Amino acid sequence: MDSRKMKSELEQRLARKDRLITYDREKDQLRFESKVTGKGITVALPGIIAKWHSEKEKAIDEVVYYIEEGLRAMEDDIQLTNHEKKIFPVIRSTSFPSEAEEGVPFLVDDHTAETKIYYAYDQGSTYRLIDSRIMAKEGWEAKRIKEIALFNVRSLSTPLKEDQVAGNSFYFLNTNDGYDASRILNKGFLHEMEKQFTGTMVLAVPHQDVLMIADIRNDRGYDVLAQMTMSFFANGHVPITALSFLYENGELEPIFILGKNK
Repeated sequence: MDSRKMKSELEQRLARKDRLITYDREKDQLRFESKVTGKGITVALPGIIAKWHSEKEKAIDEVVYYIEEGLRAMEDDIQLTNHEKKIFPVIRSTSFPSEAEEGVPFLVDDHTAETKIYYAYDQGSTYRLIDSRIMAKEGWEAKRIKEIALFNVRSLSTPLKEDQVAGNSFYFLNTNDGYDASRILNKGFLHEMEKQFTGTMVLAVPHQDVLMIADIRNDRGYDVLAQMTMSFFANGHVPITALSFLYENGELEPIFILGKNK
């Protein structure tokens, strides 16, 4: 699979009469834009091709779904008032764009040196990031949105799967509701987990659909966590960070773990 073939495949599957598709040869990117709204989504072909080599058609299916749902979400009208339960925080990397492609700033908060908090309006199978234009249209202040979002994330379930490796405990939260990484903002949940641990509490949000929590009791635990985090980061649909976070006194501190293959 090369860029020419991937470009042709995506164009064939995503072509619509009301859609404009353009290709940036220099950046090797495809842009899909709605002629109705003038808004669009740009995807980089090299990353999709790399994923295709390990996941084949599943990688293409995911991109097609992401683009279709994203463009549909852009066409849907957003109403915050009387829909407060649809507002949630989402975690993104610090390199994630701070504004929409039209130059409209998103509502963003600092989180750690590796992550930022954005705010989203849930639309069922997808969500739309809240920007200044939406806030102005609704007449809402940033403080109100942030308070509601943090309240709502605390209402989300926190089912965990546990693995034991070399005397260390690893917990995985993966509901695929789009807000798995967002649970890292649920301080009450993290505090309760910390009380159960006997070692060092370390967290990771390699991509938006997983939260990893580890009870590290020996050096081997750090090595295992580093390898798992990098694997999740490389395969995530919306990657966030391959670094982990020490959790102490309610604070998160990014740490770099040099993993070893064994």
